[in-house]
Amino acid sequence: MKIIITGILGQDGATMAEYLLKSTNAKIYGMMRRVSNPNFINCSNFINNERFKFVYGDLSDSASVDNLVREIQPDYFINFAANSFVGVSWKMPEQVMDVNTLGVLRCLEAIKKFKPDCRFYSAGSSEEWGNVDYAPQDIKHPIKPRSPYGASKAAARHIVKVYRESYNLYAVHGILFNHEGTKRGEEFVTRKISKGVARIYHSILNSKNFDPIELGNLDAKRDWSDSRDFVEGVWLMLNQNQPKDYILSSGKTHSIREFVEKSFLCAGLEGFWEGSKEEEKYYLIGCTHEKIAKFEPCLVKINKEFYRPAEVDLLLGDSSPIRQELGWSPKISFGELVRSMVEFDIANFS
Repeated sequence: MKIIITGILGQDGATMAEYLLKSTNAKIYGMMRRVSNPNFINCSNFINNERFKFVYGDLSDSASVDNLVREIQPDYFINFAANSFVGVSWKMPEQVMDVNTLGVLRCLEAIKKFKPDCRFYSAGSSEEWGNVDYAPQDIKHPIKPRSPYGASKAAARHIVKVYRESYNLYAVHGILFNHEGTKRGEEFVTRKISKGVARIYHSILNSKNFDPIELGNLDAKRDWSDSRDFVEGVWLMLNQNQPKDYILSSGKTHSIREFVEKSFLCAGLEGFWEGSKEEEKYYLIGCTHEKIAKFEPCLVKINKEFYRPAEVDLLLGDSSPIRQELGWSPKISFGELVRSMVEFDIANFS
């Protein structure tokens, strides 16, 4: 069995590779773009595995995708490559559409031409719904994105359906709600918080001054899960009798404010909020470490530059169909997710 995974250097691609190398005997081909200084940190656990191989390709280049499918003849093609940072999508919308939407089209075309029995997975996003009509959101919720990123994923969802129905391809588009972990990029708010907590924790223990974490909308609510749970759900989607799209979610929401509070508590730091709107700040009031007790610094403050042009305030997913039909359910709680990220970043701080 041969599997191509795109986005191999990112959170989901690397997590999927780890999962498949442990749970199957497949040969894994991790697709990456040619860059001058690639970061292999997320692949450190399997980079030397004899069943893993890096291959070069780019979703914006159809020839490279064609060549990989024609030469490898994969049984599965799992596409996690994307410009996946929502905030940046307003600044480079054309590139986001090219990679996130046309990239999926290029993959489907390559499969249609060179390996039509290959099973294809497209990673969707809860941002496709955007300005939601009701909660929790199910697969029938109207598509109403509020960012170029959300629009790019919504378009990819449509093109997957078109190719599935037009060419009888096994192609599925999973709607993934927010999922995090220790492999998450530092530009995402959750990792920004966990790494910021680690930085402040070590600064205080060493009696050093520090700058607070700067955030945008603290009250946006998200349905957060652990990426390790989600890759198992993706694999189940790829091994149904008939292709069908599903939602992956925890079914619970937590605000960014709550993520902040839990993260600091995991580091033994307790805080309180003071002020309102753009002047709101989070101050240290207590801790479990004697060295820290004398400090009362500002831990978090608001920076209006991190507000989005159009915010999505509430995302909550209904994943009951995949739970009932394929037996999937998340195993890692929100609290466990936060703790794992904070403890990892504290232990690996430098």
